[in-house]
Amino acid sequence: MNVRDQFQERFGQAPVQVNAPGRINLIGEHTDYNDGFVLPAAIDRRIEMAVGPNGKAAHCRLYAADLGESLEIDFDDIQPQSKPGWANYILGVVAELRASGARLEGFDCLFAGNIPIGGGLSSSAALENATAVGLNQLFDLGLSKEKLLHLSQRAEHRYAGVQCGIMDQFATMMGKAGHALLLDCRTLDYEYVPLDLKDHVLVLCDTNVSHSLAASEYNTRRRECEEAVRLLQPAFPNMRALRDLTTVGLKAERNRISELLFRRAHHVITENERVQLAVAALRAGELSRLGDLLYQSHNSLQNDYEVSCTELDFLVDFTRSRDEVLGARMMGGGFGGSTLNLVEKDKAEYFLKDIGEAYQKEMDREMGRYVVRVGAGAGMVT
Repeated sequence: MNVRDQFQERFGQAPVQVNAPGRINLIGEHTDYNDGFVLPAAIDRRIEMAVGPNGKAAHCRLYAADLGESLEIDFDDIQPQSKPGWANYILGVVAELRASGARLEGFDCLFAGNIPIGGGLSSSAALENATAVGLNQLFDLGLSKEKLLHLSQRAEHRYAGVQCGIMDQFATMMGKAGHALLLDCRTLDYEYVPLDLKDHVLVLCDTNVSHSLAASEYNTRRRECEEAVRLLQPAFPNMRALRDLTTVGLKAERNRISELLFRRAHHVITENERVQLAVAALRAGELSRLGDLLYQSHNSLQNDYEVSCTELDFLVDFTRSRDEVLGARMMGGGFGGSTLNLVEKDKAEYFLKDIGEAYQKEMDREMGRYVVRVGAGAGMVT
């Protein structure tokens, strides 16, 4: 039963239906909140949502169909929830819409999806964007997609407590089938880059772990980057973020910051460079070069930024001796989630079988596995 039918059965009316995708990030990790560059793409795994008015002035009823969990709340009582956790992404968007002056009335909402939770595929941004698009349509708010994705980002900051950059919300809202999205996170200028992988596919290996460090360390890394900027600004007065610094400049002034802050800055600066090199590799059809850049990105995230974990490192290291794999890296905030692998299409199933068995043996845990295709961004379902 699809979400429209489930909504009608539960709430007794015909809803508006929308969806929003998860996303992968080809390269450009932890650069977005440093005003840097990223190269994400929307994927074919999505949140499906149905919303409709309930005739009440300021009351919403929410239902997560896959989990069998529900919440009812008045608008004036909206605040971050300890349980259920998914509610914060919806309530945060409601709160931000109301704060922006949008006129909302009572509504019912039901959603389901196939984006793995905690897999580093931005299920949270997909849920936020689905809510924003659905309420925008339901109440005829007339807000642009760009406005909505910023509301979603603020919802994540204030209700989920994660000081994320703009990449996740932007990619799941603005994605285009068959293309990656080169985004300048300072100006929000973007362009679509054709993603022609020839005889290769993108494979995700999900560790099925989410270490407790993930959210707190994400916010810590952001503060470390801001501290590096503060300490380096006397030498570079025009620098607003690490995006404005080169490796040459960083090395010349490394005595101004600690070794830890140097490594954090070094990752951000070199990762920005890798994004540009990855775009050039895609445009030239040099997939082996793209694969090399994926490995370089993982090494930097593991050693300079220190956001990897034993499970992620095991999965990436397993690929290094596999001829059918051009490159691999951890993807997402870190401390769990998935690795992204560029694999020969004809050998993808054999690869997944082998790496899954090896992971089970080493970690005593099953590995999630997905072959993903690049899809469209958030929108209405007719």
